[in-house]
Amino acid sequence: MSNMDRTLQVFEQVAHYFGLLADPTRLRILSSLCAEERPVHEVVEKIGLTQANISRHLNILYRAGVVERRREGSTVYYRVIDPNFVDICRTVSIRVASRDLGRELGMGK
Repeated sequence: MSNMDRTLQVFEQVAHYFGLLADPTRLRILSSLCAEERPVHEVVEKIGLTQANISRHLNILYRAGVVERRREGSTVYYRVIDPNFVDICRTVSIRVASRDLGRELGMGK
């Protein structure tokens, strides 16, 4: 594989990685899971969307290797296993929120 092919492959993986963060629902799910493992029903309650919708997004995150799941009886628990996602989400969210606050206070562009 040439260096150009490797570079293209890396960019495709990075685009996929950021694509996972491009959905507000997935960001909310990650936020609810960043501090601790939670059962699906708690994530549903916290976010306020349907269980089917939350489960679909959790499955996307699971298949991408961002979260891990385990079953205890009939309850399925999820937790974040990729700390980079939590760090990226937190950093970008703080940056956006502070930029928006600065604009509100007349300090931004």
